[in-house]
Amino acid sequence: MSEHMQVKETLQDGETYAGVILGKDGQPDQHLVLLAGEAHEVSWTAAREWASGVGGDLPNRRELALLFANCREQFSRAWYWSSEPQEPRAQLVWGQNFTSGIQTMYGRPFRGHARAVRRLAIE
Repeated sequence: MSEHMQVKETLQDGETYAGVILGKDGQPDQHLVLLAGEAHEVSWTAAREWASGVGGDLPNRRELALLFANCREQFSRAWYWSSEPQEPRAQLVWGQNFTSGIQTMYGRPFRGHARAVRRLAIE
């Protein structure tokens, strides 16, 4: 049985297998799993707390792009937070618009949506 099938068999209720994220800078490739549930109209800090509370993390920018490509129908037509502040202006955080697919930045107090992911290393 392929590792991809093994991951699909371990999904919990409401989770969706999103695909593989290739590792960068020596990091391993990872399977990305989209967790059930969504936070609406939350600041970045509240989004991070919510994601942690459901057992996951906010996706990074690359993961948001994969989610847009593979799981777009699982998202509202809204703007979603990433886990990545914009360097060097850390008061801004990247996110993705799930209507247009555009990634852009907003200030941490902006009220966006959030989804959580979990990652499984590919060995």
